[in-house]
Amino acid sequence: MESRTTSRRTFLGLSMGLPLGAALAACGTSGPAKPGGGGGGGGGGAKATYWFLSGPPGEPVRTAAVERFNKANPNSQIELTAVQNDAYKTKIKTAIGAGQAPTIIWGWGGGGLRSYVQAGQVEDLTSWFDENAAVKDRLFSGAFGAATIDGKIYAMPCETVQPIVLFYNKKVFEKVGAQPPQSYGDILDLVKKFNAAGIAPFSLAGQSRWTNMMWLEFLFDRIGGPEVFQAVFDGEKDAWNNPAAIEALTKMQELIKANGFIKGFSSVTADSNADQALLYTGKAAMMLHGSWSYGIQQAQGGDFVPSGGLGWMNFPPIDGGKGDPSDTVGNPGQYLSISSKATPEEKEIAKKFFTSGVLDDQEQKEWVDTGGVPIIKGSDSLFSGSKDAEFLNFVYGVASNAKVFAQSWDQALSPTAAEVLLDNIAKLFQLSISPQQFATNMNAVIGK
Repeated sequence: MESRTTSRRTFLGLSMGLPLGAALAACGTSGPAKPGGGGGGGGGGAKATYWFLSGPPGEPVRTAAVERFNKANPNSQIELTAVQNDAYKTKIKTAIGAGQAPTIIWGWGGGGLRSYVQAGQVEDLTSWFDENAAVKDRLFSGAFGAATIDGKIYAMPCETVQPIVLFYNKKVFEKVGAQPPQSYGDILDLVKKFNAAGIAPFSLAGQSRWTNMMWLEFLFDRIGGPEVFQAVFDGEKDAWNNPAAIEALTKMQELIKANGFIKGFSSVTADSNADQALLYTGKAAMMLHGSWSYGIQQAQGGDFVPSGGLGWMNFPPIDGGKGDPSDTVGNPGQYLSISSKATPEEKEIAKKFFTSGVLDDQEQKEWVDTGGVPIIKGSDSLFSGSKDAEFLNFVYGVASNAKVFAQSWDQALSPTAAEVLLDNIAKLFQLSISPQQFATNMNAVIGK
């Protein structure tokens, strides 16, 4: 679970145009660590502490934001520590468990945040956001889902968004005389059309498991709406037995049996970007993947992206489904929480940073320069002049218009439940278990 998550996380914060070598460096480059950490303030007055991930492109953007805040607030200082990805996950869990967390906790929200809430280790920010409505109102509303536990807000959304996108090869579509799908029924028709032409309808890195999960996330949402998975997240008994869930699992296996995916998809890996190569080389017509795929295809696909060969869209509606087709899934943001063990002075510094330092005008520009879409309403005004403006505007539109931006399931669930989920998804896609068996297996770990 951890190695898979690390690999994907690396790309979540990376530039769409960043060279792949620099992207991979984010996994293994440890940034400069300044003295600090722990809940206590330093000498000479209270100092808040802040730990976050090292490596490009995020570390320099995060560091610069803190430095600007410290310069503007000489009596409200933040001491920062940048930590390598794998080490950070261990370090932050250990520190929080020992009651020695930094004042400001950088994270991914969802299941990890829920565990901190249940242990009483992070502040309830609900009333603070009520009192500071302007701070909340400037952020994409959909980003708050992964920051909310049992109806209360425990983290501030920050940084950028990465929705899951339906990519397609325009040149292959033109070759067979096809149009992008406007409904799930169209997808099924396209499966037949592309198979008849000897082209795989969809690329899929099935060996990586989490890539399969993106299909289920959209099918659940488009058939039954966000309430279906929300019941799982909330720990409702037998939530996976929802009729909409069973229907989605059944449709998934029907698509597999109809040869909807590249032959041998269970041996294709996402870490090697082989699934994306299948799309830009024309061996597959479509692919469901994170928005970070744009930069990988741009870096590795030769003239495919620059020549206009890549198309993109949100996942289409399903006839008769309850889901809102403007909703999306993926990574609605990154998140900052405040340690409940911090002193009142440290907490005030953190809240001041949330108000005036997080995603200030300069930070937004810096994220856009890395190819990211800040989760600030109106940040699209910064895209003009970028060679990636069309795609950036698309991502902005999807993220800002989504009433619900659901977090990826393996991030929303606890590590224990997430591993069982990924294991059962692999079995479902290999047709070795039925939809009902999948639901039964997953119901056994609800709330664990």
